[in-house]
Parts: sequence; structure tokens; C-alpha cells
Amino acid sequence: MGSCYNNREMKQKRLMLLGGLPYLLPIIEEAHRLGVYVITADYLPNNIAHKYSDEYCNVSIVDKEAVLQAALELQINGILSHAVDPGVVAAAYVAEKMGLPFQCSYEVACILQDKSKFRQFLSENGFNTPHARGYGNLREALRDVDFFTWPVIVKPVDSAGSKGVSKVESSEHLAEAVKIALDASLSKKFVIEDFLNLEGYQSSADVFTVDGKLVYSTYSDQLFDSNAENPYTPAIEIWPATMPQYYQNELTSELQRLFTTLDVKSGIYNVESRVCTNGKVYIMEVSPRGGGNRIAELQDMATGQCLIRNEILKALDMPMNKIASPIYEGVWCNYILHTNEAGILHAIHIDEQFRREHIRSMGLTKSPGDKVEVFMGANQSLGTLFLQFDTREQLNEALVNQDKWLKICLE
Repeated sequence: MGSCYNNREMKQKRLMLLGGLPYLLPIIEEAHRLGVYVITADYLPNNIAHKYSDEYCNVSIVDKEAVLQAALELQINGILSHAVDPGVVAAAYVAEKMGLPFQCSYEVACILQDKSKFRQFLSENGFNTPHARGYGNLREALRDVDFFTWPVIVKPVDSAGSKGVSKVESSEHLAEAVKIALDASLSKKFVIEDFLNLEGYQSSADVFTVDGKLVYSTYSDQLFDSNAENPYTPAIEIWPATMPQYYQNELTSELQRLFTTLDVKSGIYNVESRVCTNGKVYIMEVSPRGGGNRIAELQDMATGQCLIRNEILKALDMPMNKIASPIYEGVWCNYILHTNEAGILHAIHIDEQFRREHIRSMGLTKSPGDKVEVFMGANQSLGTLFLQFDTREQLNEALVNQDKWLKICLE
């Protein structure tokens, strides 16, 4: 089922990856398997991905014109911002200017990457969406307090990983939440939206389109650490989802309608969706990139599919592998290693029997002696564990009793 390519042919392909985070390592590894020359780009030369790429380009990935100039000089054949939210708009811009493949147009990327614009688009096109408005300062927001049904959620229009997100019970507490959101926003804008009561679990998963058709869709159960300082930062993701199938079918249908309306092309998307207590399904966020926390890597490992390879081949305008909605072998969990205390990491101890029986991959981003921060977002995690169990009941028991197999020791 795999596609084969002559390395001499593929060596001529030059792929630019925006960012330098550990999430890019499986992309670099797969690209190298295909014989692709990989260029990583951001303004932080010590980021780990640059140690594994073939070339490093020092450029701000939020400066689309600077990225375009670098891409032209480097004569790239494709560009991705996989799992790197700040670079998506620039990647779409460069692809459009250079005639390279991308999931969507630059205009559509600007809508998807701005939570306020996306909420407006959903509302105007008949999708379920919370009441929402975007603002640039607190004064503007205070004039609209009667527009919302309190409590509300306040979040930056342009952040990922739940950075800068707060739940606010009344307008008296709005100022603090706005400050938190603005501090996490590159554009210094925020959105306020009605708080939606969740039925079951929110889903965060990667999907894939081919010529605008949603050929690969899946859903997860996203769990949060209620003891974390930011209780809206995902701490655990589980596949397959417990969401009833009829809700999954409705969401898949709505996602296809969304992709058709946006006139998308081929590629990976990270999708957050949910069912609420009012019985309605909601598409919360859609980003034309792979998700953070190694989501595509886990989904590939759990299903034998090829999201990562196809995303690379798409970017280079090469024929893609066949792909279809996945079937999972057992129950899989993406466990986000984190701590709710700050300090210096001494050790991460994992029970050896548990490691042998259930851990399928470890991606640690911290080593003994490294400074550890309080868990506020994905960038404060210590890494990820991919866990596999035969049943959901076995996984649930392991999560309830995680102190029996996992200890994170700080100095």
C-alpha cells in the first residue's frame, strides 16, 4: 500500500518546516526516510529540531514576508507548520505566493487561525457556535457585558494549547481574564464566548482531506487535570472516543460541510469538537496543521495509517498513500507528563512492568537538572507517553492509580 520513491529524485525536494519544537522530530525522520532535504526555520537556533534537520534558517515564523523571502532564496519545494500554530498563516501565505500545495488558501488560513473570525464564519454559515465577539481591549468588552450569557470563556484569538484561557463567572472578574488572554496573544486581541456545558468529553484529533473530501476522520476523549493552575489545558487524550456514534456521524457531516464551504484542498487538520448538554454538536476549532502533543504520531502508531507521510507528500506535490478513517487496536492514550509544582527535575520513575506492558512510546522533553514550570499549557509539559490497553476499563484503572506506576521527582 505504500508509495515508493527513488531517493535521487526525492533528494531534490526541499521541505521547509516552520518551528523547532520536538513535535517536528517525527516529521524530519519521515522526510529523511523519503530522501527529502529538510530546512527548519524559526528565530531560536537552540531549538531541538534544528539539530536533526539538514539546514537551519533564522527567521521569525510570524513574519510572513520574511519567511517568503527566505523560502524563495532557499528554493523550497514545500512548506509545513506541523503542530506549530504561530507559523500556519505564514506557511499558507508562502505556499500561495510560490504556487506550492497547502490545505487551504491564505484567506481561509487567516479565518481558521483567528478564533473571533472563525466564530463569525461559523455563525454566518449556519453552524452551531457559542455567542462570541472579538476585542482589542477591556473597555470595548465591558460595553458588551449584556450580550453574553454568563459565565463566559475568555481566550486569545491566536493561541493554541489552551494558553491564556480563563472561565469568568461575572463581569466584575473580566479584567484579570482579559489581561491573561492579551499576555498570551501575538496580535493582542481576545475573544469572549458563552460557556458551553459539555456532555461527555471534548475531542481533539487530526483529520485528513483529499481534494476537499474528508477521507479520514476520528474523535478522542480529552481529559483535563482539575488540580492544574490552568484547568483548560489538556492532560490526557484517549482513542477511540466514547462519544456516541450518531454524534460522531453528525460532526463528520458538519466538518465536510465546513471544508466544502471553505473550498479546502488536501492535508491534515487538527479539529476540536464537542457535544453539549443542549444536544447540539459544536466544531470549536479547526487548524490547517497537525496537532501538538504528537497527536498524528500516536494516531499513525495506533492505526497503521500514514498521516505524517501523507502530509509530507502533499506538501511536496507527490502522490499520497491511500488513507481512510481508522480502526484502533485496543485503547490508546496520549498521557501528557506534567507537574503542578515548579522546581528542578530530579527524575521520572516509571514502573518497569507497566513500561513493558503498556508504554508504546516515550517522548521526554525534560532531563534531570532541567527547570520545570507549573503546568499552564502544552509548552510546560515534560513530554508524552503513548499507552495501550485492551479495554477502556483497564486504562481508567491505570489513570486512577497512576501514583502506582509514575512518580515525577523535583528538587
